[in-house]
Amino acid sequence: MDDLDRRIVNILRRDARTPYTEIAEEVGTSEGTVRNRVDRLTDDQVIERFTVTTRTGNVQAMVEVSVAMDVNTSNVAEEMAAWPKVDTVWQVSGEEDVVLVVDCVDTRAVNELITKAREMAEVKNTKTRLILDERLGWRLPGGDQSPSRCSVTRVPWRLSTE
Repeated sequence: MDDLDRRIVNILRRDARTPYTEIAEEVGTSEGTVRNRVDRLTDDQVIERFTVTTRTGNVQAMVEVSVAMDVNTSNVAEEMAAWPKVDTVWQVSGEEDVVLVVDCVDTRAVNELITKAREMAEVKNTKTRLILDERLGWRLPGGDQSPSRCSVTRVPWRLSTE
């Protein structure tokens, strides 16, 4: 990714529906260049998906899950990703192995999801953090600030046709 790619992706991170003509004007190039760059970034799987985010008014939480040492963490993460109230699943380093970002109608529903996780034989422990507020960061062009792969999305809440 070069500087122009980063600037285009940064705009799409804010709003994936931004018209290519607006992006072109902001970054100082043509609409065709923006379209070609986005197509290439998508084909190369640098941009993994375009999604919609919502503000549901629901309780949003991160459920951090520790699994046993002899467990395939990827399998646990994949199973949890299929749960209806789970929006995103991350495999992470540190004390916990998996982090679920969940969107539940109330705290009772969050607790039911935590109980479901704890009932899995592979799960040793959970920690939960309620999400009180959300801000989307803005990456500046250049340097190591932009990942080699990214999702054009506004996390954590999205509707998707995937």
